[in-house]
Amino acid sequence: MPKHVTPFDNRNQAIVDLHDETTPLAYFNDVRLKQSETFSYQLEEYESVNVLATGTCTFEVDGSRFENVGQRTHLWDGKPDSVYAPVNGKVTMTCVSDEAEIFIAGGQCETRYEPFRVTPAEVDKVQYGSDETKTHRRILHVLGQKQRDRTGRLLVSELFTVGAGGWSGFPPHKHDEDRGSEETAFEEVYHFRFNPDHGFGAQFAYPTPESYGPVYRIKNGSTVLLEGGYHPSVAAPGYEMYYFTILVGKTSHSLVQFFEPEHAYQVRTIPGIMDMVNKFK
Repeated sequence: MPKHVTPFDNRNQAIVDLHDETTPLAYFNDVRLKQSETFSYQLEEYESVNVLATGTCTFEVDGSRFENVGQRTHLWDGKPDSVYAPVNGKVTMTCVSDEAEIFIAGGQCETRYEPFRVTPAEVDKVQYGSDETKTHRRILHVLGQKQRDRTGRLLVSELFTVGAGGWSGFPPHKHDEDRGSEETAFEEVYHFRFNPDHGFGAQFAYPTPESYGPVYRIKNGSTVLLEGGYHPSVAAPGYEMYYFTILVGKTSHSLVQFFEPEHAYQVRTIPGIMDMVNKFK
């Protein structure tokens, strides 16, 4: 079953820990620091990427140093700056701005790669949908096609509903079976924010086309764990929705989505949606 972790003060402890019972392949932590404060971690069996939601930090990863990572003062202001850490990598971050928030995404991995930085200029942007179809969305790929030879099966993106209100993850799709070119199996974790922050939305998570639920009301700071099934989401009118997306493949680095057959024809009616699909492969 999927799981909704309601917003809480995690005090820099993992929201989705290693070997979680719902999404054991994925890891997620939300770290908040003030100037000169440090945070360190080391994840056995998991690669990870540190994405600066806001603020600026300096990172040490297995002896490699990455200075002044992050320029955003607001989550909706520009592209992210990030640092990748390999399996079992020793990571220490130090806040150099007044304060900083860092999203740490992890995925199980069998191969140890080298640490590297993903600058805002290297983030891959895709925008698709339209106001008319209520599907206008912008995706910023932190770990995607451009880094596929430098990482394992971890895919990380920032997703924004463009405008106030609208659908995301539509047409409904799933990716819980390895079926060659038809579908690949990926676990997924979403972490949501809203602008203004009292906004809300809904996350669907139904296992079959005949199912009616569950459906979760999501608010600023909600985290949803999805081990399978169809999972569109929607933001209420008047609110922008952001979600930090962690995808970890069971066997494949290439995400192939299977669209719910009754609604799959809308792939041809939503502008630019195939660009989005192809960027995950």
